[in-house]
Amino acid sequence: MRAALSLAARGLGRVAPNPAVGCVLVRAGRVVGRGWTQPGGRPHAETEALSRAGEAARGATAYVTLEPCSHHGKTRPCADALIEAGVARVVAAMADPDDRVSGRGIERLRAAGIATDVGLLEAEAQALNLGFVLNRMAGRPMVTLKLATTLDGRIATAAGESQWITGAEARAEAHLLRARHDAVAVGIGTALADDPSLTVRLPGLSGLPQPLRVIFDSRARLPADARLCDGAAETLVLAGESPPVRIGAAEVLACPTDPSGRLDAAEALRRLGARGITRLLVEGGGELAASLLRAGCVDRVVWFRAGAVIGGDGRAGVGPLALRALADAPRFRLTAQRAVGPDVLEEWARGPAPPL
Repeated sequence: MRAALSLAARGLGRVAPNPAVGCVLVRAGRVVGRGWTQPGGRPHAETEALSRAGEAARGATAYVTLEPCSHHGKTRPCADALIEAGVARVVAAMADPDDRVSGRGIERLRAAGIATDVGLLEAEAQALNLGFVLNRMAGRPMVTLKLATTLDGRIATAAGESQWITGAEARAEAHLLRARHDAVAVGIGTALADDPSLTVRLPGLSGLPQPLRVIFDSRARLPADARLCDGAAETLVLAGESPPVRIGAAEVLACPTDPSGRLDAAEALRRLGARGITRLLVEGGGELAASLLRAGCVDRVVWFRAGAVIGGDGRAGVGPLALRALADAPRFRLTAQRAVGPDVLEEWARGPAPPL
């Protein structure tokens, strides 16, 4: 199952709105087939593994990171494919939260006489496909907040200078992070100050589809000559009521605003979820980070920390949260930490650590 989870991770950022699934077929103690969800969401992992195994799949055990699908879409149900291939046993890490499946795939396998177990490495599988789970259960994507700051949490000097706080290794890691998400977002302040491209520019990844570029821009201020409007990747501008239809090559989508005139963060995420986005990477700036934190919608934090100090007059990575008490502060737990060149990368997940 750990091997299947590793295979599933290959699809992150490439398979939305489908989940990233891995499948390993084992017969007589030997792996006879492996598969993972292909770019665009199909073929599915089980189909790929069965194709590689051929006749060796008969009598095998299938380790799958998600319950095999049971509904007819653009491909036949994976549960039927496993039955027809003569698989003897299926071990699924987790049930599928999609209403079209949700236990029906397991029922179909068992009705065909296939021994089926669910729950092996379930927590790991849910963590890997958190974006898909949230899209199906809450109608929004998983939100990863990426910060690249000094030791004191600053993203720029008081004059706005920010390039570069972290080193080349951290910047390359950030591009890989983009590639593993369906969409990359910034606020209009960051878009105007930095004129970013928000594309993946790493050797070996240039031929892959670029993530959707999303701009939180309540007053539709993004200029038509910005890099984000250059057509190098699809761009979506989330703006307030009655915006223009397009800004350059960028599509503009109307979104509700709160009394202060800012975009309603939770509703904006639901609009992205409705478009099939399951994994959203937020790269700045401080106001957008604060609005998502206030809405309780930041699920993970990836923090690149450089060994420098700017001071209190520098620009903060997170804007004001207007907390009344320490107990109201969003809480995260450390899940990973490592050096990236001269910098440190920390990964945090929302909420307290699970009970032992």
